[in-house]
Amino acid sequence: MTYLDEFEIDSMDDLISLIDELGFVPFFENEIEGFSIEEHIAPGHWYDDSEDGFWDAWEWKGPVIRQTKCAYGKFLRGKAMYISAKWFPDFANFRRDGYDFDARFEDGLASFDDRDLYNLLDANAPILSKPLKQLGNYKKGGRKGYDSSITRLQKQCYVITSDFRYATDKFGNEYGWGIAEYSTPEKFFGKKFTDKVYKRTPEQSYDRVFKHFKKILPDVEDEWIEKMLK
Repeated sequence: MTYLDEFEIDSMDDLISLIDELGFVPFFENEIEGFSIEEHIAPGHWYDDSEDGFWDAWEWKGPVIRQTKCAYGKFLRGKAMYISAKWFPDFANFRRDGYDFDARFEDGLASFDDRDLYNLLDANAPILSKPLKQLGNYKKGGRKGYDSSITRLQKQCYVITSDFRYATDKFGNEYGWGIAEYSTPEKFFGKKFTDKVYKRTPEQSYDRVFKHFKKILPDVEDEWIEKMLK
């Protein structure tokens, strides 16, 4: 199966099967035509078909992450993407350039702001975005740069979204938008990740992911794939 095939995502099970088969599934439309849930979602499941403010594709996020143990985060040029547990170690290895976070910081490749947020998140993972901001004093008049750091840490695959949680009323009913819960891949996946992530060189991991992208996006030129993987 490739993204050139005619298919529709009509249920959460369809999405789970897609992640398992293709490995990389972006949420929103992006520079590569057809390479997203948004462009393959069946009518009635996207936000523009919603009448009550709730839309299925968004509501599926937490359950899909929990059921598949896939990685989810802003891995694709600042946009969210699902990556299967099978492919995430290689993807993380080349994005990290073979560094764990401490080694990256010691070599001067990570900022103090990123280090502080990473250490805070790592010490409290899994943690919702709101209490994480409170612990780090990221607020008006407090520390700045939360959004930039959390996005960069996701791009480098040191942080993932491990679930989406909802506020509840006094009767236990969920309401509002799902709130992102963050973790590190090391804590979320455990040994299934740590035993594999640095098994290959970053170059070998990149080559494997690049070849897989060529397989699932057979009509896309190499330069576009290289651009998306940066």
